[in-house]
Amino acid sequence: MTSKSCISIEGLSVSYGELRALRNVYLEIAAGDIHGIIGPNGAGKSTLFKAILGLQEPDSGSVSIWGQELDEVRKRVAYIPQKDEVDWEFPATVMDITLMGRYPHKRFFERIGDEDVSIAMQMLDKLGIADLKDRQIGQLSGGQQQRVFIARAMAQEPDLMLLDEPFVGVDATTESTIIKVLRDLSDQGKTFLVVHHDLSKVDDYFDQVILLNRRIIAAGPVASTFIPENIKKAYGSQSAILHKT
Repeated sequence: MTSKSCISIEGLSVSYGELRALRNVYLEIAAGDIHGIIGPNGAGKSTLFKAILGLQEPDSGSVSIWGQELDEVRKRVAYIPQKDEVDWEFPATVMDITLMGRYPHKRFFERIGDEDVSIAMQMLDKLGIADLKDRQIGQLSGGQQQRVFIARAMAQEPDLMLLDEPFVGVDATTESTIIKVLRDLSDQGKTFLVVHHDLSKVDDYFDQVILLNRRIIAAGPVASTFIPENIKKAYGSQSAILHKT
């Protein structure tokens, strides 16, 4: 684990019309760790991702990645959206989708080459779905689809990955496979932000945890941060039901 900052967020506030989704967020994301972002529905977790990725204009505040603007480091950042944001009827194969991760490394009009195909196959193999490379994505199970989109992100060879609820609707085997892959990449110095809702897995899955409810409730190492007092502050009356056993 390193103390070097990957993402610096200073005074970030985001609104949708009259609704304030994030309020005065200050956050330092350490490089080389797996960070879990947890909080109740409507807490601003996906909004935080969109602000980091430049997909949502903030009311105030700033985000820097490795001390730079997003446009300067974009190809080093990969994003895996929630599954319901993906068009699963799109006529593309598993390999087609995975190769999309190579586009940030291509010049305009430069074609995909043998090296790109080799990298894509390596990522599919790591996720246990190389045998599905010619299947249309709409024909896959939920767990297989999620593995494809993680393979696409990995094919980009990013240093930072943002995953928005990657375990929703997937089977236990897929969940275990994804976590193993993230852990292996984290050991190589890659950084992960993962929006997550299953509090029972926080201790096992994450190095750091960010408790969010439109503002930062607490952030830091799981052992000292994911404690009943902070969970109660984040979830309010839901905390007794949600708290880990």
